Amino acid sequence: MPRISRSRIGPVSAYKREQAGISRRKLYRVTAFNTACSAILLVLGLRTGHPYHVLAFYLMGIPVWTFTEYASHRWVFHKHWKMSKRKYKKYFTYLSHKYLDPTHFGHHEKAFDGEHMTGRVRDLMPIFLVVLPGCFIFPVYTAPMLLAGVIQCYVLEEWVHHCMHYYNFKNPYFRHIKKSHLYHHSSQGFTRGFGITNAFWDVVFRTQFPPPVRARLFGRAGFRQVDQSVTLNNTREAR
Repeated sequence: MPRISRSRIGPVSAYKREQAGISRRKLYRVTAFNTACSAILLVLGLRTGHPYHVLAFYLMGIPVWTFTEYASHRWVFHKHWKMSKRKYKKYFTYLSHKYLDPTHFGHHEKAFDGEHMTGRVRDLMPIFLVVLPGCFIFPVYTAPMLLAGVIQCYVLEEWVHHCMHYYNFKNPYFRHIKKSHLYHHSSQGFTRGFGITNAFWDVVFRTQFPPPVRARLFGRAGFRQVDQSVTLNNTREAR
């Protein structure tokens, strides 16, 4: 890979700051909507007089979300949805092809593009319209509280993902997951490392990066190499 001078790397920082602002503005709306929904569900649950059940099901949303995060990333967003000619599949595959394909693959093509960093509120409406009413088949202090926990975990994951692409922190956990996620954005890591906030399900389903890659990736020098390679790729795209 040819060396690039500091003067050529400089404009990328301005580009990333601009795109971070775009991403944040979208995230504020997503955060406000989902946090409000989670809070309303939590209040409804607490009013039933079963606080321990509410807490248990709410916290259960954490492990449920980690699997949801992995499954959606691997089997939904990383899949090219071809439009089916069968009547019962035609409409759903059309929507998937139109909205899912460009959203996540666009994010991989332009890793720092703020327009592709997070979902919009309206993108989640179909899920709410189906899942939320279904939860109320069960007692309010059970399934609805589980959904409330999952919703709030989604908000946290979106902010973590945003920070991975635009910021650096000294926290060991954050540094670890950032290295992993940026490598996932490379051509070598595209088919592995689907966990964003953790690698637990990657280990379970054997999609973690190979040992030599992990050994190189999680060293200090490895992080600089991965971060630089993604940055340089987006330097060319920004031009």
